[in-house]
Amino acid sequence: MQRLTSVAALMALSTTVGWAQEPVIGTWKTQVGTTAVIDQCSQGYCITMKTGNHAGKQIGSFQGRNGNFTGTIVEPESKKTFDGVLTVSGNTVRMKGCTMKVFCVSLIWKRL
Repeated sequence: MQRLTSVAALMALSTTVGWAQEPVIGTWKTQVGTTAVIDQCSQGYCITMKTGNHAGKQIGSFQGRNGNFTGTIVEPESKKTFDGVLTVSGNTVRMKGCTMKVFCVSLIWKRL
């Protein structure tokens, strides 16, 4: 069995085998029927609205891995910022966030 000893060999292996993508990356249907995309960005992962009145607007950013994340999301209509957690289980993403640790909301989105 040949040993991989160089960075070049490891890079070649990674492109052949491929690294697993975080399960949160994808297109999601929001509770109100609009579509949002979660993808990698400089903050870790970002949520961008794709349909509806706020299409093209980034409404959240978060960090984490393995289906568990923390960060912020902005409610586009009220412009309130919520700090909270986001978890992915199968084709469902659940978000729970609070503003001023008093007003909290929960959202459930489904993968498209």
